[in-house]
Amino acid sequence: MNLDPCTRRLFFQHSGIAVGTAALASLLREDATAAGTSSPLPHFPARARRVIYLCQSGGPSQMDLFDHKPKLAGRFDQDLPESVIKGQRLTTMTSGQKRFPVAPSAFNFQQHGQSGAWVSELMPHTAGIADRLCFVKSMHTDAINHDPAITFLQTGSERSGRPSFGAWLSYGLGSLNENLPAFVVMTSATITNGQPLYKRLWGSGFLPTEHQGVRLRGSGSPVLYLNDPPGLSRTTRRQILDDVASLNRLHLAEGDDPELRARIAQYELAFRMQESVPEITDIEDEPEHTWKLYGETARQRGTYAAHCLQARRLVERGVRFVQLFHRGWDQHEHLPRDHRRQCLDTDQATAGLIIDLEERGMLDDTLVIWGGEFGRTIYCQGKLTKDNYGRDHHPRCFTMWLAGGGVAAGTTHGETDDFSYNVARNPVHVHDLNATILRLLGIDHLRLTHKFQGRNHRLTDVHGKVIEEILA
Repeated sequence: MNLDPCTRRLFFQHSGIAVGTAALASLLREDATAAGTSSPLPHFPARARRVIYLCQSGGPSQMDLFDHKPKLAGRFDQDLPESVIKGQRLTTMTSGQKRFPVAPSAFNFQQHGQSGAWVSELMPHTAGIADRLCFVKSMHTDAINHDPAITFLQTGSERSGRPSFGAWLSYGLGSLNENLPAFVVMTSATITNGQPLYKRLWGSGFLPTEHQGVRLRGSGSPVLYLNDPPGLSRTTRRQILDDVASLNRLHLAEGDDPELRARIAQYELAFRMQESVPEITDIEDEPEHTWKLYGETARQRGTYAAHCLQARRLVERGVRFVQLFHRGWDQHEHLPRDHRRQCLDTDQATAGLIIDLEERGMLDDTLVIWGGEFGRTIYCQGKLTKDNYGRDHHPRCFTMWLAGGGVAAGTTHGETDDFSYNVARNPVHVHDLNATILRLLGIDHLRLTHKFQGRNHRLTDVHGKVIEEILA
């Protein structure tokens, strides 16, 4: 289904012009209809109405968190067999190593719940919700370095310039709330010198600009340029917006311009958000039970825990897609120490979010996704001891999990080999995961398209298949 075509003439005419209020990015379904466009109805009965994507930036180590490999304890410091590596490409950080010594996990694992899911001691709270989760242990991706890998995970392409997942959903399904954006983003970090996060990860690419993510900041004004300038009354602000809208509509009458329509809608949404955003970000009215669920750090603005709580408040009020990026998972050295820090910051709040959604009757139609751009190698990078090691990037296999929103709870899909190095059963590519997520939202990934530069594009490019086995 092809929506909102941007003509070649308009593309060249406006490609160098900023579109204003770049942080504000949602167009209501009724606004789109009034402008002569439409949002596609779901192609299938939707099992999920909204998504919370918990993106763990840097590459969490699957064999230290979820992919238990007890037999590797007897292979400590032995070279990884060449038959396992199979000539696969390595990063420049370890390609020059003379040895590839096996580094078994330093952490204990136990099975949890009726499902018997293996979870590391690093994640006791996640272990407590194991029966609500669907683990996908056979994920694999194309990129081996962070920037192309996380760009690929979020946009379906290693190259910048493609629409992000949330932008596709805003474009396809529209908003559920006239006073809030369809797509909201928050970023946090345990280790602040982790991999950088670029705005293109929540950008609209070649889709109309109103579909890009709105970032809620962890300090200062939650959304830039939202407050009225000093000395400007609310009434005057309304009059200015009306006058600007009148001028914009005069220009619009001269020729249909998707970006001009986007600008009109963004200004109006910004005005409404002046009242809706403060209500969302003021969490002081939450009961004591909430702080016990998410942890005390949820009281501190800008933390991962605070963002998990904000995510619940946002979807509760009709935001379609909420994305949390948490940096700091890139441990090329001191992985046991730093992964422990990462889990202390994220484990309780992640589990608290799932429990909170379930208690409010929202988990059934809210899809929650947890994972990073790739996994880590079983071989050590740098110096190896029993309690200390580093791991390099590993796109060949990694673990993600999903919960709620029509996913088969208490299940594990896929399997890796004895070294957590290659997929052994039921491989799931990033395109397959994205196709499956869209299916849960009632969308056929083959039919959600946008024509750009003479070609119909989609999130899954020319790939992707729905993983039926993980659907409830």
